[in-house]
Amino acid sequence: MKRSRLRRPSPALLVACLALFVALGGTVLAATKIDGRTIKVKSLPGNRVAVASLPGNRLAPGTIPGDRLAPKSIKGGQIDITTLGQVPSADHATSADSARRADTATAASHAADATKINGRSVGCGEGEREFAGACWDLQVDPNPANAPEAAVACAAMGGELPSPLELLAFAGQAGTAVGAVDEWTGDIAEVGPSFGATVVFFNASARRLEAIDDSFAKHFRCVTPLLH
Repeated sequence: MKRSRLRRPSPALLVACLALFVALGGTVLAATKIDGRTIKVKSLPGNRVAVASLPGNRLAPGTIPGDRLAPKSIKGGQIDITTLGQVPSADHATSADSARRADTATAASHAADATKINGRSVGCGEGEREFAGACWDLQVDPNPANAPEAAVACAAMGGELPSPLELLAFAGQAGTAVGAVDEWTGDIAEVGPSFGATVVFFNASARRLEAIDDSFAKHFRCVTPLLH
């Protein structure tokens, strides 16, 4: 019985097998021998890197400029606030607690409970009552004076004589003592040819407004603005 003889491989088959072995060997070599250190700087473009494949701790500080970050991509919780400087508009914010009980409000940082603004008193003092947006004397001046003298005395304290209707309205407030004595008002009823004036006053006995020559002596009370 004859044995079949194996045929010799053809040269083309040998070349094909050799190429296959070389290709397989090169793939294995690349998979086992190539790592990040063997890649040349700038030889790998960014679009060849898979998304989320490169962690942040592998990036050198300062390698990514701020203009390369997408808007709103960094949240407040990711920022170390100790690395931030003071905001320019908050230069005086650290002293804001001192603004609750300031005595003088020459600066806005001390204005919460100020009793003065630029050295001027705010509000009504002792012996005064707030009424119609001003501070009224509760008692008349004990020393009677003529109308011009009364007006000058009130002006020296930063106030003025009240108007007739305002005085009548103030008389309705408890404890004002309006009507106990005659009082000057700040209204002139008539001016004569010789510059003599007839001034309106509150007649205590008749409890009404009347006019009289400004040379008579009457009591008076002053009305001062809330800021004085």
